[in-house]
Amino acid sequence: MIASLNEPFYQYGALNGYWVVVQEELHRLLTSIFLHSGGMHIVMNMLSLYIVGTMVERLFSASSYLGIYFISALFGSFVSMYVHPTGWAVGASGAIFGIFGALAGFAWVHRKTMQKQFMEFMRSFGLILVINFVIGIVFPSIDMSAHIGGLVAGAIGGLLVAKNSTYIWVYVSVSLLILIGFYNYLSVLYAF
Repeated sequence: MIASLNEPFYQYGALNGYWVVVQEELHRLLTSIFLHSGGMHIVMNMLSLYIVGTMVERLFSASSYLGIYFISALFGSFVSMYVHPTGWAVGASGAIFGIFGALAGFAWVHRKTMQKQFMEFMRSFGLILVINFVIGIVFPSIDMSAHIGGLVAGAIGGLLVAKNSTYIWVYVSVSLLILIGFYNYLSVLYAF
């Protein structure tokens, strides 16, 4: 949640369904992931991104990493606008959860070769999800819908790229088409 909408960065860059869909301020889909509600918010996001991001950087190409990151951010934003049509949101959590999801997708594809490591990873991954779910319940200002949207989008991207690195272009292209359809669907919803 945003502390003060009086600050110009938030006025013109925060995610809000009305402003994105009705006023067609599509730039908010990207600017909102670079804005944060305070020092602790950005520190936690950057720490999470550093921890999981360094692992994903070793597994995927730079284009795959960036593709999954931004597609996850967009899906997180769209799910957030659907669930909270009048809410305001900032932060990179949807994208970061997408990177977590990509790592899970990679582990799933390679589970037979990873064997014991896969089980350890899944326990750790499950624990991280449970902790984040509890934090989301304790702090209602956390947008769990963006987290879930990003996580699912990232997991799909991770699955595809782990199977074949060239699938990143299919993933990005199909995702953008789905997002365009989702945007058109939101336009109908916001019309009422």
